[in-house]
Amino acid sequence: MRSPASDFQEVNNPLTGEQSLCISFPVCALIGVLCRTISKLVIKTNHPGKPILILFAAVAVLFLINISLGSVKIPPSAVFSTLTGQSQDSIWNDILWHFRLPKAVTCILAGAALASGGLMMQTLFRNPLAGPDVLGLSSGASLLVAVVILASRSGSVLLLHISTNPWSVALAASTGSILVFLLVIGLAQRVSDNVSLLIVGLMISATASAMVSILQFLSKADDLQAFMIWTLGSVGGTAWREIQVLAIILLIGSIIAFRSMKSLNAWLLGENYAQSLGINIKRSRFWIVLSTSLMTGTVTAFCGPIAFVGLAVPHLVRLLINTSNHKILLPAVMLGGASLILLCDILAQLPGSTQILPLNAVTSLIGAPVVIWVVMRSR
Repeated sequence: MRSPASDFQEVNNPLTGEQSLCISFPVCALIGVLCRTISKLVIKTNHPGKPILILFAAVAVLFLINISLGSVKIPPSAVFSTLTGQSQDSIWNDILWHFRLPKAVTCILAGAALASGGLMMQTLFRNPLAGPDVLGLSSGASLLVAVVILASRSGSVLLLHISTNPWSVALAASTGSILVFLLVIGLAQRVSDNVSLLIVGLMISATASAMVSILQFLSKADDLQAFMIWTLGSVGGTAWREIQVLAIILLIGSIIAFRSMKSLNAWLLGENYAQSLGINIKRSRFWIVLSTSLMTGTVTAFCGPIAFVGLAVPHLVRLLINTSNHKILLPAVMLGGASLILLCDILAQLPGSTQILPLNAVTSLIGAPVVIWVVMRSR
């Protein structure tokens, strides 16, 4: 992955037409699945299609604002001409195609993935404060990233070789998430209820966090700074090649999520009710956890741990759409998550300034009041 950079950085590897086609296919496929679901909802008169269209329009508007703002101001007319291939300004072309568009697309993908993962976890555990990282996936990813970044200069030739790989952080985070997922799935076959699975996930998260704290205490200042920057989260470090991998995995996770909508509706009234409707409890739990793990682990691998989005967005969307039907909630929450991260990224850029705020700081400022509201409302 490339590190976040300003709009003035030189671009050395322009995309060919074949590469652009390979990159755009999985992204368009993911958007196509979402649009197909939205169109079905709007056609049916008994579904609240209007709020979903509002969310879709919000994503489009925030997307255009996101790619227009930055340290170099690009007029909207120039943005449209660049996107249609009619612009003659090579600098604006490079800024948009190599920096702002990848960042904006990453916002949409990451927001949709985290928000849908949060919705599924809240439904599965029937807990309004559950998030996509409740099973310890983000903590597992952070542990392996900490090993690569903080222990790379410990004298181990293997770790030093791994840390010099440009994909090292993404691979380490993916490996950590996969290991935690396998552990959770193995334990899920042995526990009889979701509360036990939730407790196991929290304990895995606490253990991984403790090991990260030990590595931080023993690490050098430069390594610690690099790791802390990663934990702040960023959508500006992905290039088109990383976005292609991100989109393909998120497409798989989204398909699993959409196929699980019926079982998610059954889980709303509890495990016994779902079982009485003929839902295979263990199989349904496996697919829901698999979908959440794929999306959360992949976003963490390429963007770092992004807080509060998966927790807050489902509640914000329910304020707009008063329904518990996941056939409506799931696409709406995906659009809401994309809108929120686009908005947070716009605010983090501090329009008119060359400074950039940490993404997690902005998401926390928006998400924390939502969590407080949920707690107060439940009382």
